[in-house]
Amino acid sequence: MPTLLEALEEKYGLEPDDKEDHADEEVLVSIFVPKLPPRQSTPQLLILNDCNIDRAGEPEDLKKKCRIVKELDLAQNKLNNWNEVFVILSHMPRVEFVNLSLNHLTGPIETPAVTKLDHLRNLVLNNTKLEWCSVETLLRLLPALEELHLSLNEYTHVLIDTAGSEDTGVTSSTDTGGNANATAPATSQKQEENEEESMGNDNTAEEPASSSGHRSRTSSSSSSSTEVPPFRTNPHAGVRKVHLTGNYIAEWSEICRIGRVFPQLETLVLADCPLRSIKPTDAEGNTENAEESHKYFPNLKLLNLSNAKIDSWEDIDRLSRFPVLSNVRLQYWPLWSRTDSMTEHERRQLLIARLPNISILNGGDTIGAVEREDAERSFIRHYLDKPETERPPRYYELVGVHGKLDPLVNIDLRPERKVKVRFTFEDKTVERTVDVNRTVSDLKSRLERLFEVPASRMRLYYVDQDLRDLGAEEMKYPTKVLYSYNIRSGDEIIIERKVKS
Repeated sequence: MPTLLEALEEKYGLEPDDKEDHADEEVLVSIFVPKLPPRQSTPQLLILNDCNIDRAGEPEDLKKKCRIVKELDLAQNKLNNWNEVFVILSHMPRVEFVNLSLNHLTGPIETPAVTKLDHLRNLVLNNTKLEWCSVETLLRLLPALEELHLSLNEYTHVLIDTAGSEDTGVTSSTDTGGNANATAPATSQKQEENEEESMGNDNTAEEPASSSGHRSRTSSSSSSSTEVPPFRTNPHAGVRKVHLTGNYIAEWSEICRIGRVFPQLETLVLADCPLRSIKPTDAEGNTENAEESHKYFPNLKLLNLSNAKIDSWEDIDRLSRFPVLSNVRLQYWPLWSRTDSMTEHERRQLLIARLPNISILNGGDTIGAVEREDAERSFIRHYLDKPETERPPRYYELVGVHGKLDPLVNIDLRPERKVKVRFTFEDKTVERTVDVNRTVSDLKSRLERLFEVPASRMRLYYVDQDLRDLGAEEMKYPTKVLYSYNIRSGDEIIIERKVKS
């Protein structure tokens, strides 16, 4: 398998210093000529995904080629050793974005001897099966980190938490009583002590310690044990965006840990996570105070909960308590299957009325003042005929704003589709129901059987019951639709036979 350096040389050519040996080769010149020939310079955005890269390569050569790289995409390679990753990053002093998705980077991380990662702001680790102990180590190594992607890593729990989280009143089902009271700062030594303590209390077979002193714990196995404590860490004040799409986290108590570790969090993506509620539960599964739902998210502006397993309007009301939340995605919930009788517009109105601070719903346009007022009035009328026990608190808040409204009168301005018309031919008169969406030609065909007059020999005259004094109007045009004559029940149509000329 190639090194990163070999993949780089294959894609972008030789070192600039070697170009003299190839002076006779033809070089294509474009309108913009970079400082180095296009095939002999490394771009600031370096994309080497799916190249089977498993290691860094010659350090000095890598340093020369990658010193200007700012964005690095190494997704879907064969990297499985964090030491190689750190070697690569140590030769990219300007790198701000790194994508390592679909590399098998499960093992614990040994803190590198000399690595400056002060510029790295965006780290993508989707589908790497990265353990939480490694996440905790990375957070300490990346002080400038602003965006973290941990999607599709099969997490069932969030196994990092702040040292002071025991005072929050919210505990995960994975916490033990002994470790919930730990207050020491997040250091490798303290983590080792926590691991030793948890192994001493565990009834399962003892696992071998990793080279970094952490017990090896995969996220998926954490669901099978209730004795696994979270890794204690200090809050990371830099992270603003966290993506956890497609993991198996089902309890909001676990998500509260994300809020404690990242107190400045502004964007949280939990799409395709089987969350059952936005209300935390304690270790025994009892629901905590509703205030705890938003307590750890004072700066959260965007929350994506699409494809959650939420089936309660009360959880919508809890979203309204997040202090600055303004953008939500709430699509494909089981709750919506109970509102099949509603149109999409009616459902949107109910959501807008319940969420007074939300300005963007499900990726749509910004909610304006007119749309919000219409939604709130519609919400009041929706619950007018409901028993008081079914009316949410939001109903009474909106009645206080708009008053108790009268139901809307259902006025249908569409013309009658079927009317009763009197047909007269010579001395015979019958009354029949007519579909006004039919044409004159179709009407003649039907009258043909009734009066035994061929349609081709038939003339029709329409008589408006209120305008008889003005005479009859001949219905000359075969393709003209009957409703264009404004036919109403009680009108008359006279049939005459054409005279042979």
